[in-house]
Amino acid sequence: MEKRKVTRRDFLRLSAITAAGAVTAACARPTPMVVEKEVLVTVPVEVEKVVEKEVVKEVPVEKIVEKEVEVEKIVEVEKVSTRQAPMLQEMVKAGELPPLEDRLPVAPLVREPVEEIGQYGGTWRRVGVGPGEGWILNSRLSYEALVRWKGPTDVSEVVPNVARAWEVSKDAAEFTFHLREGMKWSCGEPFTADDFIFYYENVLLNKDLTPVFPKLLRDPVNDEPAVFEKIDDYTLRITFASSYGLFMQMLAGPTFQGMPDGHPGHYMKQFHPNYVEKAELDKMVKDAGFDNWWELYLNRQDWPNPERPHIWPWLPKQVPPAIPVTAERNPYYWKVDPEGNQLPYIDGVRFDVVENADMLNMKAVAGEVDMQFRHLMWQNYPLFVDNAEKGDYRVMKWKLAEGSNAVLPLNLNHKDPGKRELYQNKNFRIALSLAINRDEINEFCYMGMGTPRQQAVIRECPYFKPEHATRYAEYDPDGANELLDEIGLTDKDEEGFRKKLDGEKLTISIEYAPIFGPWADLTQMICEDWEEIGIRGIPKEEARSLYAERCEEGHEMDIGIWTADRCATPLVEAHYFWPIRSGTPCSNARDWYDWYTTGGESGEEPPPEVKRQYELYDKAKGATSDRDRDEYAQEFFDNASEQVWYIGVVGELPHVGVVKNSFRNVPEEAISDWLQLTPGNTAPEQYFFKK
Repeated sequence: MEKRKVTRRDFLRLSAITAAGAVTAACARPTPMVVEKEVLVTVPVEVEKVVEKEVVKEVPVEKIVEKEVEVEKIVEVEKVSTRQAPMLQEMVKAGELPPLEDRLPVAPLVREPVEEIGQYGGTWRRVGVGPGEGWILNSRLSYEALVRWKGPTDVSEVVPNVARAWEVSKDAAEFTFHLREGMKWSCGEPFTADDFIFYYENVLLNKDLTPVFPKLLRDPVNDEPAVFEKIDDYTLRITFASSYGLFMQMLAGPTFQGMPDGHPGHYMKQFHPNYVEKAELDKMVKDAGFDNWWELYLNRQDWPNPERPHIWPWLPKQVPPAIPVTAERNPYYWKVDPEGNQLPYIDGVRFDVVENADMLNMKAVAGEVDMQFRHLMWQNYPLFVDNAEKGDYRVMKWKLAEGSNAVLPLNLNHKDPGKRELYQNKNFRIALSLAINRDEINEFCYMGMGTPRQQAVIRECPYFKPEHATRYAEYDPDGANELLDEIGLTDKDEEGFRKKLDGEKLTISIEYAPIFGPWADLTQMICEDWEEIGIRGIPKEEARSLYAERCEEGHEMDIGIWTADRCATPLVEAHYFWPIRSGTPCSNARDWYDWYTTGGESGEEPPPEVKRQYELYDKAKGATSDRDRDEYAQEFFDNASEQVWYIGVVGELPHVGVVKNSFRNVPEEAISDWLQLTPGNTAPEQYFFKK
């Protein structure tokens, strides 16, 4: 009898049948979402004193809209007391810390809790894969940008954060930000407009630290650098040479997350040649083991330096290479709850370090994690559910802002001329897409919890069109074969696989690092699908560091899988909708993107459809009205859908997390994404342990 080959798909089918009975949905009572409120709170001299009915006027915020909107909002505050964590109160009593009224700004940001006013205390246990995992203190667990997205599920507008208010000129070229008077760094020094000016004059304009002025701080039309100007201690103005209507959204994203916190001038001056004698600085550089002053500067500016001041809720205390990595509350944190209690509620964060994601997941299953979504793996979802009661946790599912958990971008600038010719052929990309059986992949790799779809924005995005998610996403191997024949790929090698147009063998390697999805199984199933249309595909798993290097190199890789996140607010970082040069996601058009970002000074001029995509993005960035921006953006996303630069598979998946039952104020619903700096968009500073 002939032996039947057992494919990966067969194996997964059997596994799925076996596990089907074990998977159940985790239910919990819905909780309100976080709402931010901007109020002016005058802190009383006595810590426990209550301020009754204080009414103040906010600075109106002018949005980029067709009509000028001027609204004066009145906020009434009743019974606002100011209290702090017991550990800080003890430090005040011992004379080790100034009173709370001297540490809070005049107008702290008032954070509404998700469920209830929290209780102080406790250490938040997390697990990291390697000691470097603590870097998320500077973004994911803080999210202290000038402005931020409105709420866990609301990405429709930005709201105050470090900036308490702002004005935008009618031409959207001038942005004036009002900072919080009396706000302080974690060391007690004032946080003012001078810190932004230090960053502008000594970092952005310094060629050693910033060889090329960041493109996202250059205007979309003239490509000229922005100008930072101090109006007074608490007023900053950023001006562009032309309209930059998308700038406020950009400020809410990760690109500018570090701008308020990144360069405390009073501290960083001691490592900068503009403020230190050369001989003294040279000695510091040598003593620290560096060759250049900017290496020392960046080392001292980086998050693992526990001496550097921050404006985060928690501050690094024990840092790599020491483990566990720990952080402790910031006594000068500038947010309070509606009753005036200084945030955060939780005393500190602890990152236990394990060797790999499998060990991390087992600690989560065992109930050794207080709250975490990061690095929890799909295949363990049944284990999380089955062990929830024993581990005293609940299993939560937020919505990933992923158009596709895995995207396949063919390298349009491949060094092999034969492959480059094929990969640039839109019909070849369409054929590969039509040959993928997305329904089976969703069932066997994602337990049926996703949506088989093409790479496109998610439904919560205003630019979503149903046809974008379905275009060329049906399973049609016959149609794929017809397209390949029409291209001229009719010659086959001795194994029955199609040859390139130049007569050479065609093998497409799908490279991936096993990070954010079941990509080993997925790539194997895709290669089996492609075999049915005569295309040889080879999965290739790599360590993340090697994978990132190959992605950045940009000329050798055929396809590099990554997760297509950033699909709720995609204009902030439009990685998966145009040809790009990047590390992760991988480069699929290094030479064309270099041409775009350098104004044609380097790289290779792209074809008209790609040039148009770059042009549309700049026009959307520079639009002065919502209507104009949306028109350019819609064409931008229409083009991306038609060109299939990125082949999607399964998207709109939930993000699985475990949360201890005593760990509260975590919203049941949230959009989870890098552009929302999740869980930063759920306000970790108001999480607490309920006793």
